[in-house]
Amino acid sequence: MCFSAGASFTSSVLLTVVGVETLRKVHKPSQLAFAGITLFFAFQQFTEGLLWTLIPHPAYAGLQKAATYVFIIMAEVIWPLLIPFSVLLMEESRARRRILFALMGVGFGIALFYLHHILAYDLRAEISGLHVIYQSAVEHPFGKIPTLIYLLPTLVPFFVSSIRRAYLMGVIMTLSFVISAVFYRQYLTSVWCFFAAVMSFVVFYIIRDSRQKPAF
Repeated sequence: MCFSAGASFTSSVLLTVVGVETLRKVHKPSQLAFAGITLFFAFQQFTEGLLWTLIPHPAYAGLQKAATYVFIIMAEVIWPLLIPFSVLLMEESRARRRILFALMGVGFGIALFYLHHILAYDLRAEISGLHVIYQSAVEHPFGKIPTLIYLLPTLVPFFVSSIRRAYLMGVIMTLSFVISAVFYRQYLTSVWCFFAAVMSFVVFYIIRDSRQKPAF
């Protein structure tokens, strides 16, 4: 999370509790990946909490670098793969599955692009005010285009899915991205991940409601 170590660790604990409870609501194997989204964010928030505590201490530069790479890889490489994959597993409509397969292909491509950039150039995290900012030694060569492509596999699957209330998560995450981009553009990666973590509470309700109505 972007505001303090305490806020990040608190968020991580809360998300872990909700994530475990969400997994307890799972009644089909196809729901496991989607239900695990909250635990994914719990670990990511814990990682950023570590960064808050490590950055001020140069003696822990090695741990700080490792935590930085873990956070960014989760945000830029795993996330655009996890979202379309987890939604695809639960989708039963053949037409919608084809669209989700295509989005997975886009996610795979942008994940490789970001992974190459992460591994090819030095990456560092710094505390700026009340935020953590992630910087690379070299800016992305295609400007904002990678970000726009990144949004396709991370947001669109929620609107394609026929799963009950999935669209609601898509709406909330889209609005949170817009807010992050407008008011926290320099800290977009950190801030949007925080908002996305908060929105992952919706995952619990989607999994819970799937027991009440056969939406999968």
